[in-house]
Amino acid sequence: MAPLSAGVVIRRMVRDHLLPMRNYLFMSFGAMAGVAAATGALPFLMQLTSDQIVVAKNMNSLYYLPVLVIVVVCVKALAEYVSAISEEFIGQRITASLREKMFHALMHADLSWIQRTHTGRFTASVLGDVGAVQAAAGVTIVGIGKNLLKCVFLIAAMFYMDWVLTFAAAIGLPFAFRQMGKQRKKMIRSSTRVFQENGDLTSFIQQALSGIRVVKAYGREDAETNRVREVIDRTVEFAMQARRVSAASGPITEALSGIGIAAAIFYGGYRGITGTMTPGEFMGFITAAMLLYQPLKALAQLQTTFQVGVAAASRVFAVIDQMAEIRDGDDAAPLKVSDGAIRFEKVSFGYNASTLVLKDFDIDIPPKQKVALVGPSGAGKSTVLNLILRFYQPSAGEILIDGENVNNATVASVRAASALVTQDPFLFDDTIAANISYGTDDVTREGIENAARMAAAHEFIMEMPEGYETRVGESGNRLSGGQKQRISFARAMLRDAPILLLDEPTSSLDSEAESKLQFALDNMVDDRTVIMIAHRLSTVKKADIIYVLEDGRIVDSGKHEDLLARGGLYRRLYEKQFGELEPVELADDETATRLAGE
Repeated sequence: MAPLSAGVVIRRMVRDHLLPMRNYLFMSFGAMAGVAAATGALPFLMQLTSDQIVVAKNMNSLYYLPVLVIVVVCVKALAEYVSAISEEFIGQRITASLREKMFHALMHADLSWIQRTHTGRFTASVLGDVGAVQAAAGVTIVGIGKNLLKCVFLIAAMFYMDWVLTFAAAIGLPFAFRQMGKQRKKMIRSSTRVFQENGDLTSFIQQALSGIRVVKAYGREDAETNRVREVIDRTVEFAMQARRVSAASGPITEALSGIGIAAAIFYGGYRGITGTMTPGEFMGFITAAMLLYQPLKALAQLQTTFQVGVAAASRVFAVIDQMAEIRDGDDAAPLKVSDGAIRFEKVSFGYNASTLVLKDFDIDIPPKQKVALVGPSGAGKSTVLNLILRFYQPSAGEILIDGENVNNATVASVRAASALVTQDPFLFDDTIAANISYGTDDVTREGIENAARMAAAHEFIMEMPEGYETRVGESGNRLSGGQKQRISFARAMLRDAPILLLDEPTSSLDSEAESKLQFALDNMVDDRTVIMIAHRLSTVKKADIIYVLEDGRIVDSGKHEDLLARGGLYRRLYEKQFGELEPVELADDETATRLAGE
């Protein structure tokens, strides 16, 4: 996504975030106007003080002018408090809104788009970039408004006092504005690189911590530290570039303002000496000029902060504006699944445009049957499950569930029709009960416990310190692999979906854990369509149909014994795991099968 211009950022932030909070915005601007008006009144009070008290020796003025000063200062203080509170509220609400929209966009984005970017970069963007956008929208836009109002009131007061003197005082402003324009581009470039390096830093840290066992096992602690140090050094370099640009804006404005004030003192002093300006008028004007210096300096510094926000906004809005390709069509209706029959018709798909994983792929999965997909790695087995769940969109062909094209159904209903158990089960850092009930609404404790019993998990759960209320830790790291997998099975049991998708659910388990999960699996397959991927061919012997995949095509299908008898890829895979079959073993298998059928 191309970097956004400052105008686009302002329009979008005003439309999407500031206008919905117009009441607080009006209160903030009202308070700003109060601060600006009080600030603009101070030069006139200084003028009156000098002319009426110091020069004219007016005793009445000595009594009411101090009271007026107190009133004006109190009004200014109260207005500044209201302005600061409303400004902070607006900024915090903008931060909350942007983070909510970013997370919503990430949750609804296509899986293919999510997997192309390291999660650490998304984390850095949600936390760091949004803060910079908040500064641009909440602090900077509101701050610019507040300081502009001060400048308007003070310049108006200066023009009212002496317009010629005002032009003399403003002699350096055109040069200041020109310099700020030059700094803007430098600030955007440096800030963009800082955000990119922060994203890389978050990614490296997250990756190293996730793989800390591997890091330590291979003695790569120092190597990982050096990688992170290089990113940190680059971040410091670009941050200093941005800071040098930002820091230069204040002194430049200060120096040019000093030239203007010097010019005003020279011209005003000359008029005072010649008798065409009273001391009060001169004092009031210089007071206004000095008060004008602070908002002008603030504006110069805020514009650099705003450019940082513009750079961050390009990254934030790139996530928020990401349009999912897999979404409900205009006429999409909920998928109605009665039997769970699945059919692929001439389906082609590749994770990138140059390489197809499935090519004119056809498969017919009968309802309420246990179907196994086997084949070498890269044959397309997991891709079949991904397409059933509409994680990806095929480039050609149709996928039908009970005769209905899944593209014509709502995405939510297609995914609700299936329960997925993967090789590496993911558990959230929550209680066991919450993990089992994840994705299923209106569940009872009895339903959770029944699902756990069917998944052979209830016994070990009750041995936990807090039973079902035991927290499992980050990614379930307080549980063993077998325990996590059984909780994953319980989650699928509780979902009670008509289609069950098993992606190598026992491949990483020991024999004891596998036997317990096999018991759970036997409980789950009744009266539903089951599609199971397995590298361990011992787990697919009971399948009603075994499809053998190679290079994105089905090369054979049938029952376990039939496939062994025919030879081919399935038998080669089987013999690779269990050793070469003797003819008598094969005959015995066939005889046993025939007798079992009789």
